Amino acid sequence: MDLGVIGPTLTLRVPNERDAPALFRLASDPEVTRWFSWGPYQREEEAHAYIRRLPTQRASGEQLDLLVVHHEHGPIGITGISELSRRDRRGMVGTWFGRDHWGTGANRESKALVARLAFGPMGLQRLGAYTNVENGRSEAALRGAGFRHEGILRRWHRHGDRQLDVGMWSILREEFEQTPLAGIPGEIRGTLPRGLVFAPEEGTAA
Repeated sequence: MDLGVIGPTLTLRVPNERDAPALFRLASDPEVTRWFSWGPYQREEEAHAYIRRLPTQRASGEQLDLLVVHHEHGPIGITGISELSRRDRRGMVGTWFGRDHWGTGANRESKALVARLAFGPMGLQRLGAYTNVENGRSEAALRGAGFRHEGILRRWHRHGDRQLDVGMWSILREEFEQTPLAGIPGEIRGTLPRGLVFAPEEGTAA
């Protein structure tokens, strides 16, 4: 699968087994996975197992995860769209980076590239995002990228032994061109599996 999205400093592409060592190094940092329901990685095999799950998720239309590759520094994290709904033409974007790339602009560029894919060939109408209410850095990043805060989902996310509140954010398809993300160019190459194309086929109702 040669799907990729190329931006000014980043490329998003499908991960493969050769990427497992880099993903293990990035995700073995406890600070990187601090707000996640998984991690930190303890063994490289965990990265391999993650990569092996992805083809089935893509083919079924369940999830699209892409490796974020910096043009100079190589793999720096993962971004993807999950919780996809064909009926409602929506999904949730999630992104994580190694600590060296926090605050570098990589998050905004990756969100712009994902949005171009979501609102372009995928045919989504809504792209949402979650934040932990204690993670002010993530909230500020989404606000700065043009996501709209919609409210708080109480006790939404189980994190270890805690049930945490999370914020709900979104951009609608018709709003994208008015956000800061629209100014970041991206070239989409390759094709999506049919399971990840959510626009209605010609001659069918939306």
